[in-house]
Amino acid sequence: MTPTALLIDRAGPVARLRLNRPELHNAFDSALIGELTAALERLALEPDIRVVVLEAAGASFSAGADLNWMRGMAQAGERENRDDALALARLMRTLDGLPKPTIARVQGAAFGGGVGLVACCDIAIGVPEAKFGLTESKLGLLPAVISPYVIAAIGPRQARRWFATAEAFGADTALQIGLLHQVVDSGVLDAAVQRQTELLLKAGPIAAASAKTLVRRVAADTDRDSLDAANADLIARLRVSPEGQEGIGAFLEKRPPAWAKKE
Repeated sequence: MTPTALLIDRAGPVARLRLNRPELHNAFDSALIGELTAALERLALEPDIRVVVLEAAGASFSAGADLNWMRGMAQAGERENRDDALALARLMRTLDGLPKPTIARVQGAAFGGGVGLVACCDIAIGVPEAKFGLTESKLGLLPAVISPYVIAAIGPRQARRWFATAEAFGADTALQIGLLHQVVDSGVLDAAVQRQTELLLKAGPIAAASAKTLVRRVAADTDRDSLDAANADLIARLRVSPEGQEGIGAFLEKRPPAWAKKE
């Protein structure tokens, strides 16, 4: 991996991570996986960063695994392959659980692990030309590491089809099954990402960052009594917190809250 395979740009409260291997369709290798994971872990600890945009250079968002990397892993033993898969799992979990809202800017094709990155982001916006595919079964493999996040995005019924067939599908289908939230023409992709960024910055920082945690817990909890109690605790805690007090006060006083004021 070259030193510029991952670019990081900070502009106020927004950080942009750009995959920068356009000549290789932004495919993963172990070095890029490690660098992207480390960058996300650093951003998680930066209090001034409130939104993270994941994007890519060139025509493709990410083709998944780099061919040379795959060739090397095919020659490695089961233990080495397991360690390698765990590194990818750490990346996906880090992105999925990042304590900042995330936006995937999907300007081109995403396959395999690239679909995993899209699924891990809180908001995903793509262009009509984008293509997608969970193509592992063509190689006698399965998208096992990314499966928790893709299934959470598109649901078990859709996953059973696309995991098995390895069929490519377009942006309209990605929108229909829930992988993308919005499809816009390439000329307004940046404007669409900017609109979502502005909406996130108008929300309470703690509230926006905690939304994914709430959704994950509610989706997984089948005990309604414990769920009701936990949710009551959460809203009570938020209402009396400094952020909640400021938000309610601003609403009643018909003014922007402190976090939404333009500098």
